[in-house]
Amino acid sequence: MSTTTRTRRAALVAVTVTAALVLAACGGDDSDSGSGSGHGGGHSSAASSSSSASSGDTAAAHNAQDVSFAQGMIPHHRQALEMAQLAADRASSAEVKDLAARIEKAQDPEIETMSGWLKSWGEEVPEDMGSMPGMDHGSGSAMPGMMDDAEMEKLGKASGKDFDTQFLTLMVEHHEGAVDMAKTEQSKGRYAAATAMAGDIVTAQTAEIEEMNKLLGKS
Repeated sequence: MSTTTRTRRAALVAVTVTAALVLAACGGDDSDSGSGSGHGGGHSSAASSSSSASSGDTAAAHNAQDVSFAQGMIPHHRQALEMAQLAADRASSAEVKDLAARIEKAQDPEIETMSGWLKSWGEEVPEDMGSMPGMDHGSGSAMPGMMDDAEMEKLGKASGKDFDTQFLTLMVEHHEGAVDMAKTEQSKGRYAAATAMAGDIVTAQTAEIEEMNKLLGKS
């Protein structure tokens, strides 16, 4: 009986140890599996979702109107700068010279900013006033307010009070065109910085139009 009892006990212990090992192994598998899918898998899914959302935000940050605004306003501003630079030597009025200096100070940095937007969007930055589709500086421009070559040549040959009158008359028209373009951007653009700049252009150039009309004796 003693030998039989010892044998049975040994067998029971072996069975118990085996069962414990099996349970431990199963528990480990479940834990590892749960950890992999619950943490690693979840993190991967979240990262993927975040990446997709980020890409979507970037794609939605601007639209075709924003591109059109920048590509049109850059050459528009450049022509205004060209006109303003003539005033330093040709204008007779201190008010005209001061206005021209303010136009340069405001619009040159805006050109740099808009060029940066286009580069970041992978879009073409216009190099000159005739480089964009639909623009013909020789026979006029599709953009409102732009001067043609004949008008610019005539302005370049003027001086004194004649220059002042031509400059103010042409710049009023030029500003009115820029305001129209900016209002379109405000209503149809998506890129916040571009619509904000458009608002600044509307405010500043509307005030300058009033100022120039007063200098011309129109109001």
